[in-house]
Amino acid sequence: MLSLINPALAVLTIGFGLFGLIAPRFTAKALDFATEGSTMGLSELRASAGGLFVALGTACLWTGAPWAYGMLGVAYAGAGIGRVTSILIDRPPLPKAAIWAAFEILPAAWLIATNF
Repeated sequence: MLSLINPALAVLTIGFGLFGLIAPRFTAKALDFATEGSTMGLSELRASAGGLFVALGTACLWTGAPWAYGMLGVAYAGAGIGRVTSILIDRPPLPKAAIWAAFEILPAAWLIATNF
């Protein structure tokens, strides 16, 4: 059972990344991003919320290496730190921000604890 969690998190990461890569307008709406006036926001979503996460998840599945899964955890931890910082400083809508924080902090904790 435990051996399935790492690959499942990698597949979930790829899935989230595909939304950012292929459907940046949908992702922008889900994240309350404004994309009017310039297409640079769409470019950023395709890169940082899309291709980056597709590549990370794919590398984990491809190598199967614990260090790769650990680094995926580090990426999620960085996102979680950014999210918590935003909650404290920017005061985004708390229910939505808290849900996204859970999607970042929980995988981070698992992946770091079990792979390093």
